[in-house]
Amino acid sequence: MSDLEIEPAIAAELFGERIDVARAFTSALAREGEERGLIGPLELPRLWTRHILNSVIAAPLFQGSVADIGSGAGLPGLVLAIARPDVEWTLVEPMERRITWLNEQVETLGLTNVTVLRSRAEDVRPAEGFDVVTARAVSALRTLIPITAPLVRDGGELTLLKGMNVSNEIEAAQKQIKRFRLSDVRVEVLGEGILSETTRVLRARVR
Repeated sequence: MSDLEIEPAIAAELFGERIDVARAFTSALAREGEERGLIGPLELPRLWTRHILNSVIAAPLFQGSVADIGSGAGLPGLVLAIARPDVEWTLVEPMERRITWLNEQVETLGLTNVTVLRSRAEDVRPAEGFDVVTARAVSALRTLIPITAPLVRDGGELTLLKGMNVSNEIEAAQKQIKRFRLSDVRVEVLGEGILSETTRVLRARVR
């Protein structure tokens, strides 16, 4: 773990009183992540910057009940659940070894606001839709919208953490945007002047 990135000063500000929980999670991910196939071997020197802070910067955007699709290592779902204990999180992940990791972290970190669900997004059938559905680095929008939009309640929101090419993805997903009745589709850039790497978030209302 000698290569683990030193915690940036802004982390304590973004997590507030939850910083110790965030440190415990980051430490566990650094210690076990590569061995358990959760993160690549090159991620330790940028774990805070690229993954933890990139996720937590979006924390103010969520409310109510949220589903994180393809949670993987817990990015962004566990990070957001740590930062927002007032929000109910459902982490959806199909792979057993990742589910094991997520459940271990929920228990170890004492996260009472998290449900871990082993499932593909296409197979999730919530009794009521979620207020917000999120995902990070899962797939292009034209693939992602059809599996996330049906999980959102009428009037709820998609809040998807995307990369630099999100504008091109929106262009390529016009058919899916119309089909799933997304409105107020916009990209918000978070962390400018605060983080060394900004986070782009696609937000859209689902009707």
